[in-house]
Amino acid sequence: MNAPDVNRSILRMHIATIEAKYPLKILGLLPRGSAGHVFDPNGLEFLAEKKPGLDLFDLAGAEVDLSDLVGRQVGIVLKSGLKGREADEFPRLVEPV
Repeated sequence: MNAPDVNRSILRMHIATIEAKYPLKILGLLPRGSAGHVFDPNGLEFLAEKKPGLDLFDLAGAEVDLSDLVGRQVGIVLKSGLKGREADEFPRLVEPV
């Protein structure tokens, strides 16, 4: 799917670090091309649920911090921001981490 060469246990550890720091819950990996702002072919794209208090700066910080931890570009798509076809399809496409 998205990143077969990623060590999943290490990725889960990094995600737990981000979830402890920012008010969001990572639901899983999305297929490449799901987040329009990820241009790195080795980038990772995640679907997340926002928790109370999440703002745009938190979301950007979470992307930067997770990118630093995994060593590649990261995009986070919020489930609450999905509309239309994407709102129906993206949750079904998520690959658990």
